[in-house]
Amino acid sequence: MSKSRPHAIRVLFAKPGLDGHDRGVVVLVRGLRDAGMEVIYTGLHQTPQAIARAALQEDVDVVAVSVLSGAHLTIFPAIQRALRHVGLTHVLLTGGGIIAEADRQRLARLGVGQLFGPGTSLTTIVSYIKHAVK
Repeated sequence: MSKSRPHAIRVLFAKPGLDGHDRGVVVLVRGLRDAGMEVIYTGLHQTPQAIARAALQEDVDVVAVSVLSGAHLTIFPAIQRALRHVGLTHVLLTGGGIIAEADRQRLARLGVGQLFGPGTSLTTIVSYIKHAVK
């Protein structure tokens, strides 16, 4: 009898809205893949609805969103609603950007996972995702 290998954590990365800066996301995509995760990157200028549809189609465990535009208080709740609309209440919504601590706390109260700022180590992000998805 062969042992079945546990499924790799599947992460969908997205850049919503008009934010066109994705260098950090590309680095994170590679880093999470190197850590053994399956990673899908949807590319720039995604709508919350497109992100939710991609998450459903790709059967992901995590949706990670990079928001550098300052619209995080609008974008994260919109993605959360879109995920619920397609039945993905079990998916971890996390991400990062330039987000003030008060806004991070506000989003956490809405059910958004931990949010990471510039300079956060890849080890910290990988550890968080692995622990949160258990």
